[in-house]
Amino acid sequence: MSTVLITGAATGIGNLTAKALARAGHRVYATMRGPEGRNAPRARELRDVAAARGVDIRVVELDVTSQESADAAVETVIAESGDLDVVIHNAGHLVVGYVEAFSAEEIAHLIDVNTLGVQRLNRAVLPHLRGRGRGTLLYVGSTTSVTAPPFLGPYVVSKAAMDSLALVTSYEVSRFGIETVIVMPGPFPEGTDHFPKAGRAADTAVAEAYRALDPLVDRNEEATASLFAPGSTAAPVVVAEEITRILGLPYGERPFRAVVDLTDSGVDQAIAVVTEAREDFVRRMGFGQVLELRRT
Repeated sequence: MSTVLITGAATGIGNLTAKALARAGHRVYATMRGPEGRNAPRARELRDVAAARGVDIRVVELDVTSQESADAAVETVIAESGDLDVVIHNAGHLVVGYVEAFSAEEIAHLIDVNTLGVQRLNRAVLPHLRGRGRGTLLYVGSTTSVTAPPFLGPYVVSKAAMDSLALVTSYEVSRFGIETVIVMPGPFPEGTDHFPKAGRAADTAVAEAYRALDPLVDRNEEATASLFAPGSTAAPVVVAEEITRILGLPYGERPFRAVVDLTDSGVDQAIAVVTEAREDFVRRMGFGQVLELRRT
């Protein structure tokens, strides 16, 4: 079984995934901001689960907006366990509102969390993974990078950027035996803190100029819930289960992408078409080797 570091494990998909992987026998380092402060109750809950079920969940502090924090978390994992096999990039934040009402600085902050946090952790962990000649980077992306729903503009931008960063990084790290998996969850209006804790634009004056659209924004969660078939369970635990299934597959046989969507959005089909075109383009450039995992 693997030693796994997962970001954003205090709540939602990250929390569910940490528990699911531990139940499957993995050693899980569940990271979050402020495990002895703001997130102390959530850190304690994970430790209690580990003790009660006899599984290996260890809580480590990691703030993805800090390179020093990312470096320290990776150093802690390697010092304690002697190795690190899998990194799951899950930390993220949602904002809702009109694009014009968000300042450039607000959007930059969201990108700092949702996109640049990935880069910081990769910079912390890739020297170790390159040195060992194998490993897995698993990114929790979003179908919004394809569906681009209204009134989530900065979030869509940040997740699309994260997806592109994961993709182009995969070309380079594949040459060192490091595989990439991008899991793309669809919307889950319940079971995560995304909608309840979604951010809003600070410029209320500009937001007021769009007030004619407020009824549409107000029913965002309702509209999202309406996408699910009657009687279906829109529970994010299915994402945790899919991640656990994927990491249970042999190294080198894990899928590059996995869409976990219960809304019949057609993202699978769109991704298949784009992937075929992209891979053909890369091969015609003469760089086909970057599309294959090199086992060292």
